[in-house]
Formats: sequence, C-alpha cells, structure tokens
Amino acid sequence: MPIGPMARRKKARRKRPSVARHEAIYICDSCGEDIVVLVDVSAGSHQDYVEDCPVCCHPMHLRVEIAPDGEARVEGEHE
Repeated sequence: MPIGPMARRKKARRKRPSVARHEAIYICDSCGEDIVVLVDVSAGSHQDYVEDCPVCCHPMHLRVEIAPDGEARVEGEHE
C-alpha cells in the first residue's frame, strides 16, 4: 500500500442508531393533495407538531396517533 499524500485511508463508518419510522398519509386542507410523511414511532404514541405542506407550503398542524400494533395515523389541519 502506498504511503504519502496520495494514499487513501478507509473511513470508519459510524453506526447510526436505528429509529423506527413508518409512513403515513394526510390530506392537505389547502391544496387537497395526499401528503406522505415519515413518522418516528419512538417519539411516543401521541405527537403534535407543525410542518409545511411540501406541495403548497402552507403550515399544517399534524396530530399523530400510534396504535398498539405500530400503525401510524396522521390528521392534518391548517395552522
């Protein structure tokens, strides 16, 4: 293996902590589009947060409920 400025070293890969994520769909009140969101189920079974619609950019208040079987349900309404 060559040594010097042209030598390349393999970077050690860091292991990322695994986060349980599921996809869920809500309908934007502004544009009527079906919006797919990633839900972090490890953040709790009841979540509330605001996220802009990726289509029309209006802020949406999202309420997430995680069922005991891990299924995520999202409801969105205008902020």
